[in-house]
Amino acid sequence: MQDLKAKTIRGGVVRICALAAGTFLRVASMMILARLLEPRDFGLIGMATAFTGVLYLFRDFGLSTATVQRATVSEEQTSTLFWINFLLGAILTVTVALLAPLVGTFYHEPRLLWVTRLVATGFLFNGAGVQHSALLQREMRFTALAVIDILSLIVSTAIAIGAALAGYGYWALVAMTISLPLTGTVGLWLATSWVPGMPHRQIGIRKIMRFGSTVTITSLVLYLAFNLDKVLLGRFWGAEVIGIYGRAYQLIRIPTDSLNTTVGEVAFSALSRVQGDPGRLRAYFLRGYSLVLALTLPITVACGLFADDVVAVLLGPKWKAAAQIFRLLAPTILVFAISNPLGWLLTSLGMVGRGLKIALVLAPLMIAGYAFGLSAGATGVALAYSATMLLWIIPIVAWAVHGTGISFRDIVRVVSRPLASIAGAAGITFAAHLFYGHMLAVLPRLVLESAVLLGIYFALLLFVADQKTLFLDLIRGWKGTSPTEPKSLVVPV
Repeated sequence: MQDLKAKTIRGGVVRICALAAGTFLRVASMMILARLLEPRDFGLIGMATAFTGVLYLFRDFGLSTATVQRATVSEEQTSTLFWINFLLGAILTVTVALLAPLVGTFYHEPRLLWVTRLVATGFLFNGAGVQHSALLQREMRFTALAVIDILSLIVSTAIAIGAALAGYGYWALVAMTISLPLTGTVGLWLATSWVPGMPHRQIGIRKIMRFGSTVTITSLVLYLAFNLDKVLLGRFWGAEVIGIYGRAYQLIRIPTDSLNTTVGEVAFSALSRVQGDPGRLRAYFLRGYSLVLALTLPITVACGLFADDVVAVLLGPKWKAAAQIFRLLAPTILVFAISNPLGWLLTSLGMVGRGLKIALVLAPLMIAGYAFGLSAGATGVALAYSATMLLWIIPIVAWAVHGTGISFRDIVRVVSRPLASIAGAAGITFAAHLFYGHMLAVLPRLVLESAVLLGIYFALLLFVADQKTLFLDLIRGWKGTSPTEPKSLVVPV
């Protein structure tokens, strides 16, 4: 606990650096594979993962989250949880293999039989590494986690590109999907040097299972809420449409998913360690929240303003139809940046029941939105997706923070400063685009406009919105030069 602040900041810096490297690798692999493969190849994998993704939520039954969140956990408990996770992985692999013919029948696509069965082996590999990852996260060993993530991504990407160059088509994407969890699990075992013992009874597993099951059910409900769009488009509009929509969706989610996962992993570990200290918990949460918003908002605006150029540069000319979908989905980046950190807060406080209730309210709203926009195809679904999320964000935030020690006023104050800064930066950048945008080729125009947007945004954020204190404190904490923090910390927001 004495050096928790320094560990949190250093872990955050390491994970953000790994995020930058991982985002670069994902974008680079997307650029290469988008040119080597056809939209229908990605559509086939999207169809399979839309189903396996549902069961993927059961891969650890929330037990890794429980391991990190608990104040104390014994060797016997961890070993028992490992064998439960491994058994779950084996059951899910067999279950998907048996259900694979139904997936092909649902989509009227016989090639999905073996695609789905092979993708399902990822459950087994994940099950063997879940508790090892949780132990590293609990010990705040984020450098090890970052190295494992990057190496796994490099290996799986190299395999996919090699297979695509060899002419294996969609099987290249299957190989990438399988090799990523396999290499990751091998890395986790090597990093922890932990070999699980035999399972035990009567060691408090039931309470952990209840916590984990609530987390899992919440994840399942949210997964259905945010992924049924792709299932419906695949079923009623075919592989070509879902391939285009899926590429736009993945491209819009790469930076935000990675950022929220990266910062959230560090923040959740830290918040769980200070859950009994309301002052420190509030300080840690609001700092992490401010950082996520500060980094996410320019991405949101850049995607909306430069959608055509982003798609042209990253995916190539044959994906031009994805640009409009990409632009329509841009507001979801902001909504996820505002809402996702509330999950860290509720889970670290053990308030997983409220998280489930929120998910049960959100799911029917999102599904109704998809149904409304489905008749207009991918464009209609994308518009419905963003509009529905924008409508529910304010009431959901108010509900989530109630009684947590974080007020709705805190959230508004944190959001307002970067939001005002990006509004000013967007206006200036758009005016510049109208003036000289037509004079430049696509790539230099995208680079220049992104640089202008980021430069103006951070200048406004640091010097007009007065957010220098936040970033200076993070730098001092990373260097280990910040003074000892008081019991109750006042956050500069």
